[in-house]
Amino acid sequence: MNIKINGEQEVIEKESVTISDLLSLKDVKMPEMVSVEHNGDMLDREKFDSTQVNEGDEVEFLYFMGGGN
Repeated sequence: MNIKINGEQEVIEKESVTISDLLSLKDVKMPEMVSVEHNGDMLDREKFDSTQVNEGDEVEFLYFMGGGN
């Protein structure tokens, strides 16, 4: 399946993948700290296991950093 992850075209060799599967497949560090945008919509963490990724979808992994003073 062809999808776009963080602006880059990628081929995933599985036919059925959830957002949680994708986080694992892409070896995302600290997945509990990642927010996910799927086709322009921010996903609730509770939906990571049930949201299917389909051909042509766009997924963004977003890390929010704090800091400054």
